Amino acid sequence: MKYFVILTLGLMSFFNLSAENAPSTDSAIQRTLAYAKGHQEFKNLFFKENEETFIRLVEKGQSPKTLFIGCSDSRVIPELISSFGPGELFVIRTAGNFVPYEDPSILWDGVAATIQYAVEVLGVSDVIVCGHSHCGAIEGLFKEIKMKTLANWLRFGHEAKLTTLEALGSQAEDATKYGVAERVSVLYQLDHLMTYPYVKEKVNQNKLNLHGWHFTIETGTIEYYDPENSKFLPLKSVLEKAKT
Repeated sequence: MKYFVILTLGLMSFFNLSAENAPSTDSAIQRTLAYAKGHQEFKNLFFKENEETFIRLVEKGQSPKTLFIGCSDSRVIPELISSFGPGELFVIRTAGNFVPYEDPSILWDGVAATIQYAVEVLGVSDVIVCGHSHCGAIEGLFKEIKMKTLANWLRFGHEAKLTTLEALGSQAEDATKYGVAERVSVLYQLDHLMTYPYVKEKVNQNKLNLHGWHFTIETGTIEYYDPENSKFLPLKSVLEKAKT
């Protein structure tokens, strides 16, 4: 434990943190202990049960078939809600599950770089854009945001806001507006994906499929966008159709 205290004090010095504005050492130790316990549970349970899978993923490399673009919201866990295992999902998480338009002038766009890697290097066959209920980014579209970086990012949801207001009117209840905008935004993010030439090419060649999902946190339900009916339907309905 003393080594952690020394390390903490060293980092405070390195980053020029004063005792007044630095987190307390006791608090940092308690959080690190919680992290250590959580990791040990992972090692004893999940890793032990899936050790051969992790070894295979190292020896043969990853080959996920699906790119999952979801929200950074801590309540939305891609692998958990979809029951995918290690190596099966390539994941991007952004505020609002927003996808920036393709812009060659921005050479440091981490989201665009990850999309390109998934499509052109890993060769994924499916991309899922998953929105969710009670999304802070979607709510932020309808509020005044004073944080400049966040406000700039929210512009990728502006189309969804305008479409929602056009359909419902500005006097609609907030909960109704948010619920509609969450789903409409998913469709616009799919449009944004199509601004990437390599995505558009593979979609047109039927080598890449785009999917729009919406996850309701309080019920655990996933809806998918059905282009034939132009609406979101429960994902479980696909199972019901397969039985008929």
